[in-house]
Amino acid sequence: MERDELGAWLRLTLAPGIGNESARSLLAAFGLPMAIFEQSPAALRQLLSPKQTQALQEKPDGLAELLDRSWTWLQEAPQQRAIVPLGDPRYPVTLLDIEDPPLLLYLAGRLDLPFDAGRSLAMVGSRNPTPQGALNAQQFAQALSQAGLSIVSGLALGIDGAAHEGALAGHAQAPDRLATVAVVGTGLDRVYPKSHHALAHRISEQGLIVSEYPLGMPPLAANFPRRNRLIAGLSSATLVVEAALKSGSLITARLAAEQGKDVFAIPGSIHATQSRGCHALIRQGAKLVESAQDVLEEMPGAASPGLPARDAVDAREDDDDVLQALGLDPVSLDALQARTGLAIAPLQARLMTLEIEGHVARLPGGLLQRLVRA
Repeated sequence: MERDELGAWLRLTLAPGIGNESARSLLAAFGLPMAIFEQSPAALRQLLSPKQTQALQEKPDGLAELLDRSWTWLQEAPQQRAIVPLGDPRYPVTLLDIEDPPLLLYLAGRLDLPFDAGRSLAMVGSRNPTPQGALNAQQFAQALSQAGLSIVSGLALGIDGAAHEGALAGHAQAPDRLATVAVVGTGLDRVYPKSHHALAHRISEQGLIVSEYPLGMPPLAANFPRRNRLIAGLSSATLVVEAALKSGSLITARLAAEQGKDVFAIPGSIHATQSRGCHALIRQGAKLVESAQDVLEEMPGAASPGLPARDAVDAREDDDDVLQALGLDPVSLDALQARTGLAIAPLQARLMTLEIEGHVARLPGGLLQRLVRA
């Protein structure tokens, strides 16, 4: 894309009162943005209100600065960055079927690797997951990545980050496709949350980071629910790992269902707030999954590496009294002592060993939870 053409696209996106729907109507009628801005007021009023027509004829504030910033950003890494307009051959076809497709997509990462929405799975969930939930996300993503799926998520704290990490870990088995796709709610010259800066860099080396927002866009609260339609649109199915009843993950699941795509959910403890959203989805028809194999069996074209079904418990429980007493729900130290009959000192020493080995996690409020590995 040449600089003048990019400037016309940016001007169209910045025009006050011209939303994506009006812009798409103009594009359908007149062609590329440069042609739109050559139209007479009378021609524009066939599709726009007088106020919109006037706004479109005036150059918006900040256009020159945004064009300079965007052009410089592209030139800094032309092989790893792109701004893709609606109608471009690189624009993901599946996004044309979602509500309100964005006019521009900002991309950073492995532009040389093909993106196949049919072999992509959205993984979403709580920003404050239980240790078991985070472990599930990481291990499911790794197994599914090894099977050749690209994992799509939102780079948020919690489940999103664990899913990206797992996908990157499994990518060595299928290096000829994108490991993971992160759909973000800021401009691509920013990373949010800041703690994911290193993760974002690794994603750009093995996957792709996508945004519909212009460079410089801060992490506004309204951006994140809105970007969920892109997460659902870039995937052939959605897996909700752990979510509360009012979680934004349920928005992604709803959008996926409205697009006619499968929704999967991992069940959890009936006592965990973070599991109630998944349980609600299952009651509404989402497919309950206990293993990565359960997901692969429902996705045509996905390679099945013969993954074993996920047991409810691991073999170690059979010969460990403390793990047996812990069960699968969070428990207090006092309750665990009552179950085991052990004195506090030896019980705490045993718990420390199990924690170091990755079998036990400590939760807020002094609770303990056993971790089960897929």
